[in-house]
Amino acid sequence: MYRSRYRRGSLEEVVGVCVAALGTCAALIILTVFLVTGQRAPLATVAGAAVFAVLAMLGARYVLFAARQRIGKPTPAAAAVKIIVFGAGAAGAQLVHSLRAHEGAEYLPVAMLDDDPDKRRLRIHGVPVLGDRAAMAQAAARTGATVLVIAIARASGSAIRDLTAQAERCGLVPKVVPSVAELISGVERIEGVRDPRITDLLGRRPVETDVASVSGHFAGKRILVTGAGGSIGSELCRQLHRFEPAELIMLDRDESALHAVQLDLYGRALLDADGSVLADIRDPRRIRQVFEQFQPQIVFHAAALKHLPLLERYPGEALKTNVWGTWTVLEAAAESGVQSFVNISTDKAADPVSVLGYSKRLAERLTAHMASRAAGTYLSVRFGNVLGSRGSVLTALSAQVAAGGPVTVTHPQVTRYFMTADEAVQLVLQAAAIGRDGEVLVLDMGEQVRIDDMARRLVATVPRQVDIVYTGLRPGEKMSEDLLGQGERDERPYHPLIRHVPVAPLPPDAVIGLDPADSLAGLRAALADSATGGNVAKGAKDANGAQAARVTAVAPAARPGPDAQLTVDSK
Repeated sequence: MYRSRYRRGSLEEVVGVCVAALGTCAALIILTVFLVTGQRAPLATVAGAAVFAVLAMLGARYVLFAARQRIGKPTPAAAAVKIIVFGAGAAGAQLVHSLRAHEGAEYLPVAMLDDDPDKRRLRIHGVPVLGDRAAMAQAAARTGATVLVIAIARASGSAIRDLTAQAERCGLVPKVVPSVAELISGVERIEGVRDPRITDLLGRRPVETDVASVSGHFAGKRILVTGAGGSIGSELCRQLHRFEPAELIMLDRDESALHAVQLDLYGRALLDADGSVLADIRDPRRIRQVFEQFQPQIVFHAAALKHLPLLERYPGEALKTNVWGTWTVLEAAAESGVQSFVNISTDKAADPVSVLGYSKRLAERLTAHMASRAAGTYLSVRFGNVLGSRGSVLTALSAQVAAGGPVTVTHPQVTRYFMTADEAVQLVLQAAAIGRDGEVLVLDMGEQVRIDDMARRLVATVPRQVDIVYTGLRPGEKMSEDLLGQGERDERPYHPLIRHVPVAPLPPDAVIGLDPADSLAGLRAALADSATGGNVAKGAKDANGAQAARVTAVAPAARPGPDAQLTVDSK
């Protein structure tokens, strides 16, 4: 009890004192059997002494703890900002304690709010809980606070958006506490509150991956990543590198991207290691050489063209890279006996209406075909937009805001699914561990986010006036994306946030004969026909007509040449 093994005032210290007193009591009771008759201590005396000892020791320790707390109580900075903490749970209590115990803290908690009625009228580390969110304006006026800190563990994006909007209406500056990942990585401290980021406002829960099982699946394996210099490919390489594979082969046709990812992983980028491979998936002979040389056991196929407007204009490039290039990698993988093959897909492959969607749907179906004829596991992973990736909408909007505008949004009601690159890669890694042959794994990405809301949030971060201009949907764009296509069922046999969807296989003969030099309308129609199984408007049988309307809305994406004809139903 005198080794200072327990923190003063903690539950562990209380338990330790009780165990010590009860142990002493039991020992004395046993020893009284061996004492001279008439000199034994009565049982009630020993038990009463134990109870008194517990109370006395705990009382003395608490007095010492309180004295040390008062003597060592830090003083906030002279210009400390008064804040209201929303959330009286563990995260809020830890934030209040950290700020009050931090010498010279720039924030001073003066009140707390919580929607839980059981927490009303509580005082947490001396800070009163003044009510729920409805009392925000009253609490601000009463305390003189100018900042609201949202301290809710695992708060949804919709909750953060609502609280942020209400705080701004009450004249409070909204802040959030760092995430658990930021705290663990050392990037942030609990008292280092920050402005809400776009990632805080997405409205979806982060994916929880069984790291132990995933690391065992990749440790000591030879792993190949195509498109290793891209946003997803480079993050894949970063996370796989932590699992200590026997060999990590990074393949890309962009030498600068390979240089960047090697520098990030190893702190040096001499590009003289065998693990950095300069190759194009359009070159079958070169890809076969790579597979013969390295004999990878696991392949992540992330190489693809992804910019929808460009592929609408140049569908032949989508055919050569996303379709033929995928089949080239699939064939080489099958010939070399790959154990696991994961194709990176997109939500645009669900009920596709664009060249990008058609090409990625064809890649899913080709992967499913290879699963039916090759040894090993061949599957695809489908997810939405990746925040901060090269060419992503967030990157474009941020650049426009930084330049002073105008900020361009296609439509005020257009919505998209979003996720971080880290979460996307966790899904891909999980797929390699739990995915079944020939299927597509689809992440539950929560609610779709309006691009207009995202743009307005970014504009609000700068003090000057920035205009928002609506340009209209581009050819091939949907008003909102789908994660599941027509006829695809929502089944989650292994993970609550991951759907398993079977895919109809497609033999390569259906696409090998396509001509990339065909007219825009002709090639686009051929891709659509192959991707949807011979019925471009397959989903148009919906009783509500929603799918038919969507197909009609994007029909101009074909951009026919002067010798082509395109008929659009006015309905």
